[in-house]
Amino acid sequence: MIVLLMLGSIINYLTRSTLAVAAPTILQDLHITAEQYSRILNAFQGTIMLQPLCGYVLDGLGLKLGFAIFAIAWSLISIAHGFAHNWQAFAWLRGLLGLAEGSSNPAGMKATAEWFPAKERGLATGLFNIGASVGSMVAPLLVVWVILHYNWQAAFVVTGGLGVIWVALWWWFYQSPEKHPALSSEEREYIAAGQESHLRGDGTRPAILKILRQRNFWGIALPRFLADPTWGTLTFWLPLYLSTVRHFNLKEIALTAWLPFVAADLGCMFGGTVVVALEKRGVSLINARRGAFTLGAGMMICMAFVGFVQSPYTAVGLLCLGGFAHQTLSVTVITMSSDLFKRNEVATVTGMAGTCGNAGVLVFNLLIGVLVATVGYTPFFICLGGLDLIGAVVLWTLVRERKTALPEPQVLNAKY
Repeated sequence: MIVLLMLGSIINYLTRSTLAVAAPTILQDLHITAEQYSRILNAFQGTIMLQPLCGYVLDGLGLKLGFAIFAIAWSLISIAHGFAHNWQAFAWLRGLLGLAEGSSNPAGMKATAEWFPAKERGLATGLFNIGASVGSMVAPLLVVWVILHYNWQAAFVVTGGLGVIWVALWWWFYQSPEKHPALSSEEREYIAAGQESHLRGDGTRPAILKILRQRNFWGIALPRFLADPTWGTLTFWLPLYLSTVRHFNLKEIALTAWLPFVAADLGCMFGGTVVVALEKRGVSLINARRGAFTLGAGMMICMAFVGFVQSPYTAVGLLCLGGFAHQTLSVTVITMSSDLFKRNEVATVTGMAGTCGNAGVLVFNLLIGVLVATVGYTPFFICLGGLDLIGAVVLWTLVRERKTALPEPQVLNAKY
């Protein structure tokens, strides 16, 4: 199940990253300015902020059907990008893509909450989030290859077509633990025994206003608002930064733009490993997650120096460390929605927190699009180096642990 989810996340981020990699070619071909490009990006960010709607649909329709609908939609919309001929058409398509792709994180967290005991959930979420890094990592290699051999239009058709294939795999293989025919009764009992009894839910639809009144929601949503601009910068602006500031050509971008996402893959696993290590030393689950977030926030300071180094390869190295640090903290705060809320609320809470995160990306995109021509990228990298430290303070201040004890697992804990 986690491999299936990870593949879906790879496709999700591959399709959303296709535009960023092709941007230097598209902007030149269609005479699109940096400010118009930021508007295209913000059309995506504006609609992906509707993640609570995606989560609500997933909680209502069920994970299997709901995620299949969203995934086939984003695949077909991605293919349609190949027929766009101006920035307005791209903006409309990116808006539709953001609405469909906003389902990925709520679906992943809902599936992780269903399939994994609490003590394994952090590592499982790390594996799922590797998909985001791998998709963003594969995009420069695949998209540049398609552009060089065909054209930028074909790149969108190829990545969208891969999404259609994944939907077929999802529909064929996914089932909940209660229905999966290959799951033994012992395995089913192990999953149930390792989950928090007070968070199992009662099958009712989530109450959004009730969630908004809880300090735990804001304790994980506000750090995401502060953290997610880093991922937006790496995903949407890195190829343009390497092209315009570091003067990389298309082939050099293909050789380097994927490296921060390899580091981010390692960060996904590192965050979960830090949580497990702290728990073994007697730290509670929530405090272990906060500790991992704080460690990642400390490492994020490296991003502040990207604009000051002379060597472009040193800059890429600092961006790699930033990708590692971001995923170290991001995977921990995303997982906390399944630690603090009931099973029937997880997708909705993840979507609502995702809205806050994407709001942060939207604001950052607007500022970059308007100001980069006059102030450059350096002030934005400085901001990225400090925002997560503020997020760590918010996380420690607002989040409160639930007091209900977790039942002890009945068999040896499996990490993967």
